[in-house]
Amino acid sequence: MNAPAGTATPPAVQLKTRKPTGIVPWPLLLIEGEEGAGKTYSAAQFSSSDRIGQMYWIDLDEGSADEYAAIEGANYLIIEHDGTYRDILEQVEAVHAEARRAAAAGEPPVVLTIDSGSALWRMLTNWTYERGRRTRKNRALLQEDPDAAFDIGRNLWNDATERWSRIVYLLRTLPGIAIVLARGKQVSATDDNGQPIQNKSEWKVSAQKDLGFDSSCWVRMKRNTDPQVIKVRSLRMRVERNKPLPLRDFSIEDLVFNKLGCSVESQPRIMPVLVGDLVQPWLARIAGLTDKKLLEALWRAVPDPVNRLSHDEILTIRAAAEQRAAELDSPRREMGEGPLSDADKLRAAAQRKADEQDADAEQ
Repeated sequence: MNAPAGTATPPAVQLKTRKPTGIVPWPLLLIEGEEGAGKTYSAAQFSSSDRIGQMYWIDLDEGSADEYAAIEGANYLIIEHDGTYRDILEQVEAVHAEARRAAAAGEPPVVLTIDSGSALWRMLTNWTYERGRRTRKNRALLQEDPDAAFDIGRNLWNDATERWSRIVYLLRTLPGIAIVLARGKQVSATDDNGQPIQNKSEWKVSAQKDLGFDSSCWVRMKRNTDPQVIKVRSLRMRVERNKPLPLRDFSIEDLVFNKLGCSVESQPRIMPVLVGDLVQPWLARIAGLTDKKLLEALWRAVPDPVNRLSHDEILTIRAAAEQRAAELDSPRREMGEGPLSDADKLRAAAQRKADEQDADAEQ
């Protein structure tokens, strides 16, 4: 693949603006609290509302979805998954696509309930600890003492947070109503070193630490008190500092359509995904190509100044295009069909090198 000569100049950057709509967006609701406080019940009850469309329910290690369908009027579909992050993510993406279709057709809003965010974060935490155990440094440490405490590199926690953030972004931009249920409880306060502080406690939500910030409305439920709004991003409701707003006769339907003011005119929050460079969209495009001629055309077009790519970005994208072309020439073989192709061997070697670099960086 050879780059053509060209003297094209990039176009002048134009200012892009729009008028604000003033429309109340669909919310991402965080409903957390004590066991038996009614979190799951309130979500199942909401599915009976005639103001919403189809509710989809993702049950993650809670096991309540089938039983709560017995609530009078409850009407939701349980999403099946195999317990892996990839399958869960793909199902959330599928609901996002269905919500977008329903919104474009003028249908009532799709609702997605995840029960629970606590289980999702626990899964990612366990995945991170298992990866930490497999690093070269920690393998050697645990070989000497299987019960030894070991450190987990920040890069591994960043990977877990990135996986969490991909799902949360889909929930925040859902063209409908997203509900995340989570466990919350009073725990002993700890200092910066993780040691308990005597005679001091704090409330803790069992989930990734940014979930409260990412949600547009945060409701806490306890067994012996009315539900409370801890935080809300709204012009219609106000929560004063350190003074949660009590909700008597609480229902999600009343919260969404009356107190928050959502309606058939509501829309998802307009939040383009943030990326550190211009490479990511190109890599996604390359991964979907199955025609070598299209790959070659893309390879040639990458350096065009109109694309506003740096030298390093051009090299990265071209390398991805070349790797994709090699994959098309030598498709991955299934187990038992014979020896690995050269491309497979190169990919495996590259992955081993990357794993070693990650392990060395943690030492």
